[in-house]
Amino acid sequence: MTTMPKTHEISAIVSSKCQVVIPSDVRKRLGLVQGSVLRFVVEGDAVRLLPAAGDVRRLKGRLAQQRRPVSVDDMNRAVAERRQRIGAGTKR
Repeated sequence: MTTMPKTHEISAIVSSKCQVVIPSDVRKRLGLVQGSVLRFVVEGDAVRLLPAAGDVRRLKGRLAQQRRPVSVDDMNRAVAERRQRIGAGTKR
């Protein structure tokens, strides 16, 4: 398998819906998979296409699991408490 040089030019056609297919070599080089988020950095008349911070799926298993699942009621209660503290001017 050959690697793409650091600077490489590839053309793509913009569809009638203004969509562009990212060539396979580019997807592989940037590590893009379905659901990846991209950043478009506009510099004058040029655009750089960059992967966002990364695919969150790679983080799976890095945090310790909760002792018990958190319910929606628990989450709603925590949000309400936080809003109450913010409204009262308390930061924590």
